[in-house]
Amino acid sequence: MNPGMGELMAQPGKREEATAALLGGFCLFLSTLEYLIPKPLPFMRLGLANVPLMLALDIVGLKYVVLLVFIKVLGQAIITGTLVSYICLFSLAGTCSAATTMYLLRRLLSPKRMSFIGVSVIGALFSNGAQLILARFFIFGSGIALLVPPFLIAGILTSISLGIFCETFISRSRWYHQQIRPVL
Repeated sequence: MNPGMGELMAQPGKREEATAALLGGFCLFLSTLEYLIPKPLPFMRLGLANVPLMLALDIVGLKYVVLLVFIKVLGQAIITGTLVSYICLFSLAGTCSAATTMYLLRRLLSPKRMSFIGVSVIGALFSNGAQLILARFFIFGSGIALLVPPFLIAGILTSISLGIFCETFISRSRWYHQQIRPVL
C-alpha cells in the first residue's frame, strides 16, 4: 500500500522531497505567469519564479536549492521556447549567481540579521550583474552602458517587492513555519 501524504510528510527526508517538489511546481507556475507579462528586453524578467527559490533557503537543504535552480531555469526555457538560445544562458547565469549569493547570505547572516528584502535585493544585483556581463559580450558591446541604469533600477524595485512578499508570506504562513529546518 502506498503511504499517504501525511505519512510522507512525517518522514524528514520525504518531507524535504515533497516540499522541494511543491516549490518546483510553484517555480514553473510563476515562470508561466511571468511569460505572459510583456518585457522590454527578451532576457529581462520580474523574477517572480525566484519567490519559491527564496522560500526554499530556510526549508530545504542545499541539494534541493540546486535542484530548484535547474527546475526554474529549464522550466522557464521550455515554457518560453528558449532552451537552445542565449536567453537560457542568461537565465542560468543570473539564477545561479543569485541563488548562490542568497544561499550564502542566508547561512552567514541568518534571517534575524538580513530579511528576505535584503537577500532579494542583493540576489537581484548579482543576477543582473551576471546578465549584464553576458549581454555586454554577446549582444550589446559597449552600448550596454545605456542599459545598466534602467536594468539595475528595475531589478532593485522588483526585488524589493518580491522580498516584501516573502516577508509577508512567512509572517502569516503556518505551512512555512512547519517546514523550517535547522540551518546547518
